Amino acid sequence: MKFSLLAALLLPSFLFSQRIEITAGAADDQVFQRDDEGRASIELSGAALSLNGRAVEIRATGKHGPLPGKDWTAAGKIAANKWSAKIDLPTGGPYRIEVRANNIVQSVNNILVGDLWVLAGQSNMEGVGDLLNVEPPNGLIHSFNQSDEWVLAEEPLHLLVGATDKVHWRRTKEGAAERYEGQRLMDYIANRKKGAGLGLPFAAAMVRYTGVPIGLVPCAHGGTSMDQWNPALKDQGGDSLYGATLRRVKLLGGKVRGILWYQGESDASPKASPVFQDKFEKLIEAFRADFGQPDLPFYYVQIGRFINYTNQDQWNAVQQSQLQVESKLKRVGMVPAIDLSLDDGIHVGTQDLKRLGKRLANLACFENFPRNSTCPQLFRGPRPGTAKFSGNVLRVAFHSVNGKLVSTGRISGFSVHDSNGTMLPAIFKAEVNPASPNEVLLYLNSPPPEGATLRYGAGKDPYCNVRDQADMAIPVFGPMPIER
Repeated sequence: MKFSLLAALLLPSFLFSQRIEITAGAADDQVFQRDDEGRASIELSGAALSLNGRAVEIRATGKHGPLPGKDWTAAGKIAANKWSAKIDLPTGGPYRIEVRANNIVQSVNNILVGDLWVLAGQSNMEGVGDLLNVEPPNGLIHSFNQSDEWVLAEEPLHLLVGATDKVHWRRTKEGAAERYEGQRLMDYIANRKKGAGLGLPFAAAMVRYTGVPIGLVPCAHGGTSMDQWNPALKDQGGDSLYGATLRRVKLLGGKVRGILWYQGESDASPKASPVFQDKFEKLIEAFRADFGQPDLPFYYVQIGRFINYTNQDQWNAVQQSQLQVESKLKRVGMVPAIDLSLDDGIHVGTQDLKRLGKRLANLACFENFPRNSTCPQLFRGPRPGTAKFSGNVLRVAFHSVNGKLVSTGRISGFSVHDSNGTMLPAIFKAEVNPASPNEVLLYLNSPPPEGATLRYGAGKDPYCNVRDQADMAIPVFGPMPIER
């Protein structure tokens, strides 16, 4: 200690004023979107004091020291008290990036290179599950929180009241937008009992499948409609949901691996449901255009149950629209939630959010990593094909089934309706066809009338329990014509 103090006293005084700072390009815990070659090009820049003309060097280290070929490398010189340096990193991490000039070193730490996924939509994406037995954190999963800070991803991911973007703030009694800060924000966080979502379980499944780090970008907002997500409002920036999401993605370099979406409940009304599908398709196209990624993967959840009996036809109409979008647009996929349990009257429960996150990961992994043997080699899950009546049996065929159809207990969720949409007392028995396990046999007590249709998940609170052996569920569908 005495030697160190003496040495310091003998150093020229100008050395104490020398300083180098990293001010842009990367932050601790940041996840960078890799390119098609599995690499990220990272350019740091900053300020320097009393170091003009000095050489700047850069390197990257990992768990076992400098990365191969990434030890100290010249990156230019400091001029006008400014510097910049660039380095390419492979998929993986955590990494430490260091810059130095005249033996003065600064660094950014815990850097990951992997895939960024945007979480968008309304409350079931924001997360309203009970904060009990939640998905645990994983060092390879970070979150760009709503305050624009990179952190280890932990439940809950969303924190609207402390967000940077004004559109997420709460309104006072007078209608003014108000951001929580300081002790008020800390008290709000400490008292939260709800907030688990599907984003972290999705990321955890993806990391288990691929080993690739994940960066989550939470942008959802409970209770929001398609009109509130209107891309035409993007010029409002942080005062609009779409604009706020676009702003955040641009901060991260403008490219992401994909978008996860869960929304539609707020559009299940007589006015909104007829135009939901058109608005939904235009939203997907707008994200792709504004991100400059025409094939951007977009995976979403078909809305599930709601313990409410108003606008039932419109609720089913939104679900049917969501099913149809999947077959119209490329690189788009849907997972059902109709068979999952709730933690309140409308929000999927924490434990089944884990199942839902895994269902989305099953889609994303297989479709984005087709040559990765660790990804489940899965179809999208049961999709309705035909309903044919013969004798007293209605045969309902499905495609894209993984293995065979299964149920917990007696098969439930199917209903027969007349030409006016009225449910008929028709089905007395249902079973998976032993000779064709992608087919459900519905036994009817009488032939269905002319113009009759089949539905699955009719109403807002049906009990549906059919899935395949990969836990990919049958979606809500109908009305489907019954063939004879």
